Amino acid sequence: MRAEPAGDAVERSGGVGEAVQRRTQRVLVASQILGGLGTATGIALAAVLAKKVSGDEALSGLASTASVVGTAVLSMPLAALMNARGRRAGLVLAYLVGAAGALLTVVAAAMGNFPLLLVGLAGFGAASSANLQARYAAADLAEPDRRARAISTVVWATTIGAVLGPNIAAPAGRSVTGLGIPEESGPFVWAAGVFLISAVLVHLLLRPDPLLTARALAPAAEQSAEARSLRAGFAAVSASPMARLALVTVAVSHTAMVSVMSMTPVDLEHHGAGIELIGLVISGHIAGMYAFSPVMGRLADRFGRLTVIGLAVGLLALAALLAGTAGGSHVRSAAGLFVLGLGWSAGLVAGSALLTDSVPQAARAAAQGLSDLTTSLAAGIGGATAGLVVATASYAWLNLAAACLLLPLGALALFTRRFSSG
Repeated sequence: MRAEPAGDAVERSGGVGEAVQRRTQRVLVASQILGGLGTATGIALAAVLAKKVSGDEALSGLASTASVVGTAVLSMPLAALMNARGRRAGLVLAYLVGAAGALLTVVAAAMGNFPLLLVGLAGFGAASSANLQARYAAADLAEPDRRARAISTVVWATTIGAVLGPNIAAPAGRSVTGLGIPEESGPFVWAAGVFLISAVLVHLLLRPDPLLTARALAPAAEQSAEARSLRAGFAAVSASPMARLALVTVAVSHTAMVSVMSMTPVDLEHHGAGIELIGLVISGHIAGMYAFSPVMGRLADRFGRLTVIGLAVGLLALAALLAGTAGGSHVRSAAGLFVLGLGWSAGLVAGSALLTDSVPQAARAAAQGLSDLTTSLAAGIGGATAGLVVATASYAWLNLAAACLLLPLGALALFTRRFSSG
């Protein structure tokens, strides 16, 4: 994968960033549909598969932890690769690592090897890095007053695959019957194939590269290697209160969502839910995450990023209340998971747009990589803790803990709003 020279990118786009933006959006939408399908198909049964292989419910939360750790480990290398060679190279690498991780997960499940399963799930999580970074690729050439909508359009595209994914988990499992591997590992076989298709699609069609094009259109002072370095990205976030708030918003929203969502299938199973019902509840959750993201994007562009961050805090708190008090009510659990998805969407779209707004163009790729690293590490800790909390206390206590994470975020948002208006 050779890097495309920025000058060539401008020439091929006719020097018009808007034309490249439209093409970029179309390619990213297609890849997100496929990537969402692969990711959601595996996530639907990851905790259940981990419980089956390990034989210990307390370890089931490590499934999501391994996945987000994989995302975290790849975040900064992806940022460095994108800095050097553009979005296309980074997205292709992430999908390829995700495919390899999915196949390793299947091998580990067949062997009954739990440590190897976690390694495979970590690789599988790399595909989430592609899904996360795609939203920033959509923002590279977007006008500032349409940036949140550009991000939300790509996030929305994940809806189709992500909602379909949990519902095909059962047929995917049945498709491997007779192959000598657990039924729960079938979705990962399908995910590997989908990720490979996504990698090919991005490699062939994401041309010219949006990040390289944006750099070529930027002022000369922003095109130096020093201005694009990882150190410059860290410095830009440290120097901006808005950027710091954006980073915390995305990290807390994602951590609260992953912690609750990862253990919901286990809680539903405790209350008599079968694989089809679990898939339906997770589908509703994913619909909340992605289907309404264009609404969040429009709200963030029209009323401001901070307003939508406040909305995210409120929605996530309501979700914790609904899910935490559901008990054996599957309807209440489904409602809580749906609202949890809405809160995540608001936090991700508004936080991502605010981060992009708050740092110089040259430092954005590095700052975005830092955000994904922080988010993945925080969510990894949350996912690992979630299994222990449910095993030693209850699912209700897990939701209470998730709600407590929102208190410092709300306080920081209020402080930052007052600081910026003052």
